[in-house]
Amino acid sequence: MTQTEDRLETVTTFDSLNPRTGDVVASHPVHTAEEVAQTVARAHEEAAWWGALSYDEREAHLLAWKGVITRRLPQLADLVHQETGKPHADATLEAALAIDHIHWAATHAEKVLKRRRVPSGLSMVNQAATVEYRPFGVVGVIGPWNYPVFTPLGSIAYALAAGNAVVFKPSEHTPGVGEWLAGTFLATIGRPVLQVVTGLGDTGAALCRSGVGKVAFTGSTATGKRVMATCAETLTPVVIEAGGKDSVIVDEDADIEAAADAALWGAASNAGQTCLGVERIYVHEKVYDEFLASFVDKARSVTAYDGPDTKIGPITMPSQLEIIRSHIQDALDRGGRAVLGGVDAVGERYVQPTILVDVPEDSLAVQEETFGPTVTVAKVRTMDEAIEKTNATRYALGSTVFSKSRGMEIASRVRSGMSAVNGVMTFAGVPSLPFGGVGDSGFGRIHGPDGLKEFTYSKAITRQRFKPMMVLTSFTRTPEADQKVMGTLMMLHGRKGTLPKRKR
Repeated sequence: MTQTEDRLETVTTFDSLNPRTGDVVASHPVHTAEEVAQTVARAHEEAAWWGALSYDEREAHLLAWKGVITRRLPQLADLVHQETGKPHADATLEAALAIDHIHWAATHAEKVLKRRRVPSGLSMVNQAATVEYRPFGVVGVIGPWNYPVFTPLGSIAYALAAGNAVVFKPSEHTPGVGEWLAGTFLATIGRPVLQVVTGLGDTGAALCRSGVGKVAFTGSTATGKRVMATCAETLTPVVIEAGGKDSVIVDEDADIEAAADAALWGAASNAGQTCLGVERIYVHEKVYDEFLASFVDKARSVTAYDGPDTKIGPITMPSQLEIIRSHIQDALDRGGRAVLGGVDAVGERYVQPTILVDVPEDSLAVQEETFGPTVTVAKVRTMDEAIEKTNATRYALGSTVFSKSRGMEIASRVRSGMSAVNGVMTFAGVPSLPFGGVGDSGFGRIHGPDGLKEFTYSKAITRQRFKPMMVLTSFTRTPEADQKVMGTLMMLHGRKGTLPKRKR
C-alpha cells in the first residue's frame, strides 16, 4: 500500500505487480464503499438508457466494441502478460475465445430473451400466455486473476447483451485488464455502461452491498462462500463459479498419444492456475504403463522459466507456492512417488510440472485444489472405478474422457457441470454451451442461452382472449360450477395410469 496526498485528500492505492519480476506494473485506487455506491448509482442511470435500446441497437454497440478489442488484441495480450506472467501466446488465445463469446451473446440475445407465446393449457384455454426475460438493471461482476479477460467477459458480455449495465471489480492482481476493458467500451460506445471499481476484498464486499441486481463471482470456493454471505444481507442473487479438481479418464481403447498430450495441456497450461485444470488422471490398467510413459516424456519438454519462449509462466500469487509444495509433500509422505518433478520443482516464482503416482485417494493432492502444474496419475481396473473415484470429491466443475467407443457413456456418468470427450476444456470454447459447476464448484451458469437468462428475471403475462364459460375466480361461483370443475379434472387427470415395467 502507498499513500498519496492530493488537495489534502488522502487516496489509498495499491500496486499490480509483474509476477515474473516483481516490478510494479501500475498503481490503482482502492475504491471505498461510498465510491462503489456512487459508481453503482451512475450505472443505474446508464442502465435506463442501455436497457431501453432495441436488441439490434445493443448488438451493434457490442459488435463495435468487439471490433476494437480485436484490432487492439496485441495491446491487451501484453497487459495480461504483464499482470499475470502468462506467455503472450496464451494471453492472446484467452482473449480470442472471449471475443467469440461477445459475438455470440450480442447476436443471440433477442432470440433467447424476447417475448414468446407459451401454451396456456386446457383449463386456461381462454388466456394467451407469454414469457420474456428482462434485465436486472445493474449487474456486479467480481472477476479472477488467472483468466482476467475470458472469465469475466463470460459474465460481462452476457449481462450487457441482456440489457444490463455492469460494474466490474477485477482481481487486485489484474486491475489494469479490467480498466482496459472498461476504457475501450467507453471509447467505443461513448457512455459508461461498463464501469470498473478496483481494490481488495472490502471493495468487492461493498459491491455486493451496493444495490446491484445480481452478482457474478468467479474465484475460490472459500471466497465464493463469503460473497454469498455478504449478498444474503440484501437478498442479492448470485452466480458462483468456484474451484475445481477436474479429472481425465483414459479408457483402454483411447488414443494414448492424444490423451497424454491433452492431459499435459490441461494440467500445466497457465502454470496449472485454471479452475478447469487437470489435477487427477485415472487410466485403465491395460494402458496405464503406455500412457504414463508418454505423459512423462511429453512433460519433460515443458519447463517454466523467465524467458520469452517459456511455455508456462510463473505462479501469479506467491501465497500459492506453499499450497503447491504442501500438496506434493503430503503425497510423498503418504507413499506417493514423483516420477517427474517433486518438492524441489517449487521455486521462488516458477513451478516445474510434477507428476505423482501411487498417491492415496484421501490425500491433499487428490482431494484439494492445488492450482499448480501438478497432477496425480492412478491405475484403475475398470471405468466404473474411474468414475467412482472421479466423483469422490466435493468439487464438480469439468471433466475429460478419452475413449473411442464409450466416451459419451462415461462422460454422462461423471458428476460435473461440463465434460469433454477426446479433448480437454473444449466446452469452454463453445459459446452456446452453459458453463458452471455443482457442489463446491458453484452454481448458476454463464455462456449460452443459460448465461443470457442468468442475468435476467422472467416476466410472465396472461391476457384474456375471450370470456370463459365459467368464471372461477369470483365469489359469484356456484356449486354447479364447482361440480363441473371436478368433472373436468377427473376427465383430464383422473385416469388410472400404468406403471412402466422395470428394466432388468
